[in-house]
Amino acid sequence: MNAVRLEPEAQGRWRLSGELSYETVPSLAGRVTELFAGQDATEIDLGGVERADSAGVALLVEWMMEANRRRVAIRYVNMPAQMLAIARVSSLDDILPLGRA
Repeated sequence: MNAVRLEPEAQGRWRLSGELSYETVPSLAGRVTELFAGQDATEIDLGGVERADSAGVALLVEWMMEANRRRVAIRYVNMPAQMLAIARVSSLDDILPLGRA
């Protein structure tokens, strides 16, 4: 199992890398406050995600809902094809705030 890493790149910009799976996603639960504290907008670069399952996509939905609750704009960039395919099958690609870096 590859570890998952969430690292700040700049103010309001984070890089998520490694494996997003049922095993690794729970380790990110405590990081939500860090993502949004004192921010008007947060961007998460998914370009380093090597593998993801539906738990990874569920995490993005959870973060999106939390950002909305806190009134923080969120954007996901560089979503890997595997994650995008899961989002499309789940009809989530239209609601997730996807962009390009």
